[in-house]
Amino acid sequence: MAEITAALVKELREKSGAGMMDCKRALTENNGDIEAAIDWLRAKGIAKADKKSGRTAAEGLIGIASAGTKAVVIEINSETDFVARNDAFQDIVRGVAGVALGTDGSVEAISAANYPATGKSVNETITDAIATIGENMNLRRATLLSVEDGVVATYIHNAVADGLGKLGVLVALKSTGDKEALTTIGRQVAMHIAATNPLAIRSEEVDAGVAERERNVFIEQSRASGKPDNIIEKMVEGRMRKFFEEVALLSQAFVMNPEVTVGAAVKEAEKTVGAPIEVVGMARLLLGEGVEKEVTDFAAEVAAVAKG
Repeated sequence: MAEITAALVKELREKSGAGMMDCKRALTENNGDIEAAIDWLRAKGIAKADKKSGRTAAEGLIGIASAGTKAVVIEINSETDFVARNDAFQDIVRGVAGVALGTDGSVEAISAANYPATGKSVNETITDAIATIGENMNLRRATLLSVEDGVVATYIHNAVADGLGKLGVLVALKSTGDKEALTTIGRQVAMHIAATNPLAIRSEEVDAGVAERERNVFIEQSRASGKPDNIIEKMVEGRMRKFFEEVALLSQAFVMNPEVTVGAAVKEAEKTVGAPIEVVGMARLLLGEGVEKEVTDFAAEVAAVAKG
């Protein structure tokens, strides 16, 4: 058996574009023969898949799976919306969301978890699907919420299939009350979150850095008025109160009834639920959020091909 050195693995990685572990396995299977290892990777579809992994994947689907007191929302990206409408891709997103319910909700744990339909890990299953479907795909984000007593309500905006869409929301409500009524108010709050994208549940939970940046902007704007410092301070405090009202979930005007805040609507729902309700968690994933998409000049691409 030939010694599989780090240098040998590195050489195969550079030639094939495959991952380190796949390269090591390929070399081990082929007694250190680089060319045979490349053929082995190609036969497995791994080299082909990894070459696609450099392409931007900003489309795809958000998937949600729930089980009463627990729910998870995940984002799996693809390169095109066409593939996102593919039944095989949708099955993968739905399956990975189901697997994610049995983990701690981190991308690392989900990727390493067993995917029952293939008997492989989620990560290996996605890699195999890249070779089969022909596009780069990746599990980008995931959030799991749970409560000891209560519900985790879910909402998918513009669902393309059951539990699948482009925007997914979870809301964890702690309560000993009626679970059906609790789910109803939870779904309404989830729809509100989908529409308004609050930064935090309560004003005191807004990120300190974000609040400080807003305060500094307000200070500069107020100084331009030429008013005295004591007046500027009052102006800034007033603007900060309004800022917190607008970005904190419970103080926002409820989209279902703008006459009341979300907090007031939840309080009112306690009469139907039959017990106090506490909003203890939320998650909102919008497909492709924060991904810089590649812009392709199709005409230039065709011209380049024509020139050889």
